[in-house]
Amino acid sequence: MYLHLLKPAKGSKHRKLRVGRGRASGKGKTAGRGHKGQFSRAGATHKPLFEGGQMPLVRKLPTRGFKNFNRKIIIPVNLNSLNVFDDNSQVTIETLKEKGLVNGQYDGVKILGNGSIEKKINIKANAFSESAKKKIESVGGTCEII
Repeated sequence: MYLHLLKPAKGSKHRKLRVGRGRASGKGKTAGRGHKGQFSRAGATHKPLFEGGQMPLVRKLPTRGFKNFNRKIIIPVNLNSLNVFDDNSQVTIETLKEKGLVNGQYDGVKILGNGSIEKKINIKANAFSESAKKKIESVGGTCEII
């Protein structure tokens, strides 16, 4: 197969319909726009959600709450999921990414104290819960806030 031999599928290409080119063309005079009215004029448009003056559905539906666009997205990581690391290992956000414990877009990582940890590890994260800090230090690990 060569690039110069490729052709579009049969019937997929159409010639552009030239409107307003005389009566014999089938789309002459009003060019398929009808007589008078809003959309018979050039440049006539309306908003995408306009419903002909009727109260739009978007305005009928209730809104609830508020979404803060300046919010910080903090990913939680539980202690029991940190058992995948070896003893005396250095755990950073990059190593959490490699193990698949953290993904997507976020502003920080917080270690939570859910579960237990059996290994002595040194963790660098944006935040720690009090219970997580106690459990890590009781095993002999360290918690460093970055």
